[in-house]
Amino acid sequence: MIYHAPLKDIRFALNELAELPAVCSLPGYEDASVELVDAILEEGAKFAENVLAPINKQGDQGARLDGNIVTSAPGFKDAWQQYVEAGWVGLRAPAEFGGQGLPALVALATEEMWCSANLAFSLAPLLTLGAIEALNHHASDELKAVYLPRMSAGEWTGTMNLTEPQAGSDLAQVRTKAQPQGDGTYRISGQKIFITWGEHDMADNIVHLVLARLPDAPAGVKGISLFVVPKFLVNAGGSLGERNDVRCVSLEHKLGIHGSPTAVMSFGDNGGAVGYLVGEANKGLSYMFTMMNHARLGVGIEGMAVSARAYQAAVAYAHERVQSRAIGSPDPAGVAIIKHPDVRRMLMTMKAQIEAQRALAFYTAAALDRAARHPVPDERARNQALVNFLIPIVKGWNTEQANEITSLAVQVHGGMGYIEETGVAQYYRDARITAIYEGTTGIQALDLIGRKTASENGATARWLLNEVAATAERLKAAGFASLSANLAAAVVEAERCVAFIVDTFAAQPQLAGAGAVPFLKLMGIVLGGWQLGRAALIAKAQSGEDGADVEFLAAKQITARFYGEHLLPQVAGLAAAVVAGADSVLALDDSQF
Repeated sequence: MIYHAPLKDIRFALNELAELPAVCSLPGYEDASVELVDAILEEGAKFAENVLAPINKQGDQGARLDGNIVTSAPGFKDAWQQYVEAGWVGLRAPAEFGGQGLPALVALATEEMWCSANLAFSLAPLLTLGAIEALNHHASDELKAVYLPRMSAGEWTGTMNLTEPQAGSDLAQVRTKAQPQGDGTYRISGQKIFITWGEHDMADNIVHLVLARLPDAPAGVKGISLFVVPKFLVNAGGSLGERNDVRCVSLEHKLGIHGSPTAVMSFGDNGGAVGYLVGEANKGLSYMFTMMNHARLGVGIEGMAVSARAYQAAVAYAHERVQSRAIGSPDPAGVAIIKHPDVRRMLMTMKAQIEAQRALAFYTAAALDRAARHPVPDERARNQALVNFLIPIVKGWNTEQANEITSLAVQVHGGMGYIEETGVAQYYRDARITAIYEGTTGIQALDLIGRKTASENGATARWLLNEVAATAERLKAAGFASLSANLAAAVVEAERCVAFIVDTFAAQPQLAGAGAVPFLKLMGIVLGGWQLGRAALIAKAQSGEDGADVEFLAAKQITARFYGEHLLPQVAGLAAAVVAGADSVLALDDSQF
């Protein structure tokens, strides 16, 4: 299945909606420029199209486990070496450790193409970058010096080891032990499951970040510490030493992303794996959340990206598949199915959501960069609040809709979509995990209503909704009547939901919790509509400029109008579920299910 990187759409979202020029002007990013980023995107597109996409289907054959040794899917090891040699791993890695230190916005725009071209492959660099982020923020200078240069170069990869057989998302149940050895090291023992790229043959070493408990640790999440546990120990000069006491004991048999080995990892079967404490004892969970926040934004990109790949396949098939006469036509000859109204409705539903999701994800990434680098403290704080609020929406909404969008791609193909040879079935299977790992949609939604809405009395939510309302007014003045009206109506419903959550969460959290996922979806739809409204205004303004791409800019305006007329009306139903639907969610006795 041929993949074409949507560079024109990516550039528009980057430059016009996420305001890349302003991000490049932040302290520490002065070496970045729109021209440099454009060159990076061009090269990234070539790599995605010519190296990663061609091995996506064969990657679906999966990795192979022989004893404790995992052999990566066909073509993956060679692709990784090319990826490393081209310097792609270090885009977002800190410059002082050999990375390029580019804005998160730029790195995420490039990651979109990796995820679209080959989702299973893209998880290896995603987890490595998350591990780099956690170590750079919290590890000692000694640990940084040993691990970050090689991880930033892609010589070593990284993992996140949280989940255990008895402890899924409830990390208070973690039982993995860390025994101090008196020499600054710890002996780690326990088992972790669902470890993405936990074992493979693509890199020389694998750096596991592991949550474990010290002997005197308090119970619950307050007693979790974070440790570096390498696959191979590292000698004083930086060379690799003996194999550590950590093994892959099995690989999971999964619905999708078969090219990404998901390992069950056993630590300490032969006396204890050597580990090194990251930061302070008993603060591991907060350290791991540094990694998880970046990972959750990355997974939001994954959901949008696999949707974009499925959309491309659906469009190509709709152009080539001839089936039935056109509705209302006297000509009995069959036409390409893209002529049929319902196929067009499905394609527009896919296209509009993908463009909205890309814009919202890039907007969030730009806020992440401003939160880290803006020279004004109040602006850093405001942008951090935006990041905190938006990440569960980007993760949850993008990935939930990936299930719908990839399903629509199968539907456009009809019976052929159900056949593996056409490729879209793989996108459908691969997309399913994105709404589960790095925190299910329910977990993202509870985070959104509790920590991100109720805890600050809705301040960030209302600030964003005021921005949306202002855009609706500008749309009205610019002649986008239906989009303006539907966006304004959606703001009213969203404000009603925010008020309900703020008023009920403290005293009756179950009432707010019952509508948490509908609220997350509602906010995704509203904020996605906001971004497409901004896009429509910019596209209209640019249409009159010399050399304007009139067809592209017209499509932006039409897509925004479709979103307003077909997707924003869903907000009223979701709002009713949030505000008035809790009692029926909770009414049945457990035995009645």
